[in-house]
Amino acid sequence: MILQTGLRTDIPAFYSRWFANRLRAGFVCVRNPYNPVSVTRYSLSPDVVDLIGFCTKNPAPMFPYMDLLAPYGQYWFVTITPYGKDIEPNVPEKEAVMDSFRKRFGMVGIDSVCWRYDPILISDVYPVERHISDFEKMAAYLSGYTKTCVISFIDIYKKVERNFPQARPVRPTERVEIGKVFAEIGRRYGMTIKACAEGNDLAPYGVDCSGCMTIKTFEAALHCRLDAPKRKSARIRESRTMQNCASHNGAAYVLDSKSESRTGCACYLGSDIGAYDTCGHLCRYCYANANAAAVRQNMKLHNPESPFLIGDEHPDDQIHEAKQESWIDRQLSLF
Repeated sequence: MILQTGLRTDIPAFYSRWFANRLRAGFVCVRNPYNPVSVTRYSLSPDVVDLIGFCTKNPAPMFPYMDLLAPYGQYWFVTITPYGKDIEPNVPEKEAVMDSFRKRFGMVGIDSVCWRYDPILISDVYPVERHISDFEKMAAYLSGYTKTCVISFIDIYKKVERNFPQARPVRPTERVEIGKVFAEIGRRYGMTIKACAEGNDLAPYGVDCSGCMTIKTFEAALHCRLDAPKRKSARIRESRTMQNCASHNGAAYVLDSKSESRTGCACYLGSDIGAYDTCGHLCRYCYANANAAAVRQNMKLHNPESPFLIGDEHPDDQIHEAKQESWIDRQLSLF
């Protein structure tokens, strides 16, 4: 199975010690965000967890615990954008994150790490020309350390309207201009540019529109085939945490037919162990934080020794064991 850690929050950046403790303990408890008394207990045994997916804007706090991750397959989406503290108030300087990317991800391999440049937003401070200039500089610096860069454009959902009223949709002409030039830059620096849930509009310009968090992505990281369960198409909730998710630090999604939908996503989303309203980056475009006050309150309730990310077990909790099994295809193949 695929275990996700970054669809609702940034665990490496803010909860790395807790996650290391959960790996040592061998299990984690996760509340249903829409029915908090319903708790799923996941085994963290590498016998059933084939790959752990990360979406983060700051992987460095997790590096001291990389030995605990050695038994697992890994895939890291690391979001690095040109934005300053006006947009991403608590994200480390991009130069530091890029240095971490270059120095430490050699240990997991080039097939297990992806750069996310998203969400792309346009403003007087961040016009199209600046995106193109900054993207090329960053691509040159990260060249040879990843084969893939995922892009997406900001979506103006209700949480974004509330927390970032100045944001506006990216115009179709701007999308095409950025996608076309980014694809050209990607070719120069050995990167495939993938569009996340943006339809096929950019495919004619060389952008891969087949999805970013796909089974093929995870198979390439594991260097083996996965016999993953078939899943029906799902409506995609507004929660793209790590854009970037995440959070997923990029982009992060939650499958929920009751909420605002986002079609066009081809990602295969595994079980996520995070929680909403817990990401301390407080990015203004975030889809997973309702407001800063809720985040601060939840972070106060975090206990690194608890099996829960926030708080602990309650007397009325209904805990059930997740059905888990390895998806690795053990048959010989020419993969």
